[in-house]
Amino acid sequence: MTHDELVEYCLGKPGAWQDEPWEGDAVAKVGPKIFAFLGSADSPTLGVKCGTSREEADEWVARYPAEASAMAYIGRQGWNVLRTDGTIPAEELQEAVDASYAWVVSKLPKKDRPIGAQP
Repeated sequence: MTHDELVEYCLGKPGAWQDEPWEGDAVAKVGPKIFAFLGSADSPTLGVKCGTSREEADEWVARYPAEASAMAYIGRQGWNVLRTDGTIPAEELQEAVDASYAWVVSKLPKKDRPIGAQP
């Protein structure tokens, strides 16, 4: 899965939009909340919520020790960085995006959830 395909997949979610809250760091948001840190073509990574706790998110690290790691600053809340250079199958990256998106949508007030979004 190329970087562009990954960005397209993220932005294809209901209500998703791209933002750059920090110079050079693109993210995908739903409402005001980030559900994916998109990396770049030069830095093939994806930051997503991989669990509600560090222990849950560590399942990714155990499965892909060289390709998954806790995100700086927010890793203790279950966010991981996943390498998107082809080692992790595209289907699993999509599942990670889906899970992160669903978690973020579930935390939005019901009135702010996009039509068609499945928490």
